[in-house]
Amino acid sequence: MPADRAAKGIRLSLLTRWSALVGTLLTLGILIALALTRLLPDQPVLVVGICLLAVIPLAMITIRAQLEHILSLFRALTGTVTSYKDGDFSFSLHWPQNDELSDLVAAHNELGRVLREQRLGLVQRELLLDTMVQNTPVAMLLVSEGGPIVYANVAARQLLHQGRRLEGHRIDAILEQATPALREAMARGGDGLFTAGADADGADEEDVYHLARRSFNLNGRRHELLLLRQLTQELRRQEVQTWKKVIRVISHELNNSLAPLTSLAHSGAELVRRGQTERLPQILATIEERSRHLETFILGYARFAKLPTPRLEEHDWAAFTGQLAHQAQFTLAGELPLERVFFDGAQMEQALLNLLKNAHESGSPPEGVSLEVRRVQGVVRIDVQDRGPGMSETVLTNALVPFYSTKRSGTGLGLALAREIAEAHGGRITLANRDGGGLTVTMVLPLPAAQGT
Repeated sequence: MPADRAAKGIRLSLLTRWSALVGTLLTLGILIALALTRLLPDQPVLVVGICLLAVIPLAMITIRAQLEHILSLFRALTGTVTSYKDGDFSFSLHWPQNDELSDLVAAHNELGRVLREQRLGLVQRELLLDTMVQNTPVAMLLVSEGGPIVYANVAARQLLHQGRRLEGHRIDAILEQATPALREAMARGGDGLFTAGADADGADEEDVYHLARRSFNLNGRRHELLLLRQLTQELRRQEVQTWKKVIRVISHELNNSLAPLTSLAHSGAELVRRGQTERLPQILATIEERSRHLETFILGYARFAKLPTPRLEEHDWAAFTGQLAHQAQFTLAGELPLERVFFDGAQMEQALLNLLKNAHESGSPPEGVSLEVRRVQGVVRIDVQDRGPGMSETVLTNALVPFYSTKRSGTGLGLALAREIAEAHGGRITLANRDGGGLTVTMVLPLPAAQGT
């Protein structure tokens, strides 16, 4: 590098070269003028004319000879730039002189090398992306604004066109050959699930699909990306896992209840045989307690599995919370809404009792459990709060999943049942940790149209 810098430091630049050429021509013109002045001292105009006729053609020939190589280089530069615009980066240039133009040529060649490497990297990434897209099990369709399909992967061709190419076909024509369920899902717009494949007799099993749609601009035109994913196997696998978990939970609870009952019944029979009946009331009381626990457990599962459609009736918040206070301890926070609301009283009572029970079982002091009912922007918001330890991120994510519980004796149905009741009323439930410790469980219920105005 130092030697290269030294060589560039002592070379003759273009400016120096052209200055020397101009100086040489001027010197030549002056010498010719001096010589003619001695020969023709009385005719200065003629002397100037002769000098111009002698110097100008010579200057033009010399300049043209000097410029020819440079002009040729410029033409080559123009040609390679045009090739770069067309995506061809295979050209490179050579300049024999060690001057500023050589720097320009070297920079131009380096640019071409970088563009070639970038193009090669892009081609490799495009090949990798196309391989991944073509072999993904998700059917992918890219549809232009006018309706023609501009891209489809293998899964889309197999699902919609018996493996044949879809590019160039109109999406409407392809949908005419598709299942009615897919056409209905497309007509609804947006994302959603639909089932297909079952015949009229129900002999064939249904396949469950998820349709996702995304719109964006590509090359100045509106395009829509359609993604069709088959969920049948995944849902069946999840269903099997859920049933296994239900069976494990029920088996565990039944064993925990029936084994003591069997032992107590045997002990009671033995005491009767011996005539020692003084311990029978205690044994019978224990059997009754375990039987009630088992009954409550079974009823909880049955209630979750067969939640009826809510019977909406008009309720007053003051009367409803007063009745709730007879069954669970809580502090009423804030003022209750004055408007009467419509919900299924039994289901809503069960949901809130589950939330209040969880709040007390969290380790919160009894006075830290509160209930607040507010009307916020056309909805009713019910907050059940406690001052327990709160929940970790993992528990917050899974707390509303049926049969998920962090308690050794928990069934994982309390929050899940409350969520089912809220959703049956058109609402939802969310969980969040409180500042200063504790948890807030929020149930949001929509107001009827008449109340929302």
